[in-house]
Amino acid sequence: MHESERHRIILSAVQDRPVATVADLVALTSASEATVRRDIATLHVQKKLRRVRGGAESIAPPQFVGLAGRPFSVNETMHSAQKRAIARAAVELCDDGDPIIINGGTTTFQMVHPLSTRRLQVFTNSFPIADHLLKHSKNTVLLPAGAIYREQNIILSPFDEDGSRHFYARRMFMSCRGIGALGLMEGDPLLVQAEQKLIGQADELVVLADSSKFTQRSSLILCALSRIHTLITDEGISDRDAAMCDAADIKLIVAQVGAADRGQTAQEA
Repeated sequence: MHESERHRIILSAVQDRPVATVADLVALTSASEATVRRDIATLHVQKKLRRVRGGAESIAPPQFVGLAGRPFSVNETMHSAQKRAIARAAVELCDDGDPIIINGGTTTFQMVHPLSTRRLQVFTNSFPIADHLLKHSKNTVLLPAGAIYREQNIILSPFDEDGSRHFYARRMFMSCRGIGALGLMEGDPLLVQAEQKLIGQADELVVLADSSKFTQRSSLILCALSRIHTLITDEGISDRDAAMCDAADIKLIVAQVGAADRGQTAQEA
């Protein structure tokens, strides 16, 4: 990751919490601890943040606190070819007329392109998914009530009555922060609360996760592996992780990344 991109992520992170620790910033940027400490020192000298023991804090923190995690715009550029192949395989599970839920995420966002020729009932807490489907498809789109978190482009509410409990879905398509033996993981309590409400409204949970998610960890468990019906990933999944899914009785779909997926990535770069 380029230095300017790391600096943008770090500055975004210190706006989202009272203090962003070095460990937090290492996880967000995938850089070494030494690199993160140098970045903090540079931004401190530039008076863009304040260096504190063990991390950094904002010089002028906002009243409205955002979610923990990388911005949508950053995640969108990572493993994009794999995400397109995974999303395409996910849409192949849908039949016209199906009621489905799609959670906010950059992998699930890639579902909008193959969904453009379908006619489904789509409940989503993702602002960009809803916006794209409204403009480029004939799908029926429903949104929950709540606030839009700009960095992640997601709609969340801390209240139980946000409209989601009135929608039934045959399947929920979900992305996540990480996957391990204990289950799906996320990085923010408000996000976990919202996603758990949505999971309860669907018969089947379909997880969209590129193979890098099997190495990612977080302190918050979203749901156990036993709740997952289907997991769609790419060819990079290890034999050990595939065996873990099999032991949990999860249907595993390995999406094949095609030349078109890689070609589109090259065009974006």
